[in-house]
Amino acid sequence: MQQGGKTSTQTEEEQLPSFSVQMSEQLGGVRGLVESSIPITLFIVVNFLGDHFKWWSLRTSLIIAVGAALSMAAYRLSRREPTRHAFNGVFGIAVGAYIAWKSGDAKDIYLPGMFLSAGYVVGMLASVVFGRPLVGWLWSVMLDKGGTRWYDNPRLRRAFVWLTVLWAFVYAAKLGVQVLLYRDTAENADDLLGVVRLALGWPPYALLAALTVWQARRILRSEAAAESR
Repeated sequence: MQQGGKTSTQTEEEQLPSFSVQMSEQLGGVRGLVESSIPITLFIVVNFLGDHFKWWSLRTSLIIAVGAALSMAAYRLSRREPTRHAFNGVFGIAVGAYIAWKSGDAKDIYLPGMFLSAGYVVGMLASVVFGRPLVGWLWSVMLDKGGTRWYDNPRLRRAFVWLTVLWAFVYAAKLGVQVLLYRDTAENADDLLGVVRLALGWPPYALLAALTVWQARRILRSEAAAESR
């Protein structure tokens, strides 16, 4: 079907940014991933050195991690760059650091992330029960300019139902592993919890985001091709 010299497939392609652009917007780019990982990675390394070699206290490790997060946020502000990922990192590390500071237990720095994961699982499963899969809404807000076609399109809505369940399952698995390590009383449990926190942080998130973007684009492309025929 021709529309002003352009097929509907071409029009659909113009409406959809490239896969790499959508992934960059979803993840904040490579820089966003790196910056979000720096404070917690720094804490894990610094706390390990301070704890095992008795060079400094937990308080010093917490101050260094929070200071790194604040420095990155301040740098972005000074350059008038987007600060969403930077401030997310500041908030998360600051709350966790405060809890760990009060309790004196390094493992408590990971508690906010664990509670957040639990909230994600409950919210995602509840959204499926109520017929408004959360991943579909997030895709719309972040990558489809807030449009409603994800809900109006039966194929997209069904896809976002199983994608939301998959996201919930992955977050539940991550939470389960972290809870087991948090409850572990072994001497190196806090170090293992930190490593697991990094390994199960953005890598699974990136894979899930890639699958979500790919599935939505595949459905939209196939329907645009069907209309053009």
